[in-house]
Amino acid sequence: TNLPEHRRAKYLGRIFQNPLMGTAASMTIEENLAMADLRGQPRTLRWGVTKVRREYYREMLEMLGLGLQHRLKDSVSLLSGGQRQSLTLLMVTLSLPKLLLLDEHTASLDPKTAQRVMDLTQKIVEENGITTVMVTHNMQQAIRYGIRMIMLHEGRIQFDIQGEEKKALTVEEVVRRFGAQLKDEALLA
Repeated sequence: TNLPEHRRAKYLGRIFQNPLMGTAASMTIEENLAMADLRGQPRTLRWGVTKVRREYYREMLEMLGLGLQHRLKDSVSLLSGGQRQSLTLLMVTLSLPKLLLLDEHTASLDPKTAQRVMDLTQKIVEENGITTVMVTHNMQQAIRYGIRMIMLHEGRIQFDIQGEEKKALTVEEVVRRFGAQLKDEALLA
């Protein structure tokens, strides 16, 4: 694209592995959401948070099932990693980006929270038709989510699978295919 980075930013959402990178720790939950909500909009003099938007933030936070809807005035620095990553997901998707980039966004979370974040991610992506690229080392997530899986090794595509073939995959099959691919490469090197 020929658009400068600051202009194309409104079309792109990204969530990093580190939960600390997606939020402003010294601001409240409400302030973080308001900042994300206004992303890509013209900078004019107005209220950052209205009663209507505050209620909308409560409804969005309630979907997380973490009780954050009752903590709008709390500093983000008081949240756990899982709570922060969940908040980041909501913040990034408030503006409904055209492309969502997920870089190991559940890697640092406990299994229960990781599952909750993945389920919410899937719900938001499907309901809003957001094109999403997810980087993960979690083979179960790679198989379960999305419509296409591309496996890379040292920057090269090892295999690209989608549709019914992807749905039928198991972790064992992925490991077997990947291992076979690496052995073939080693023979040709």
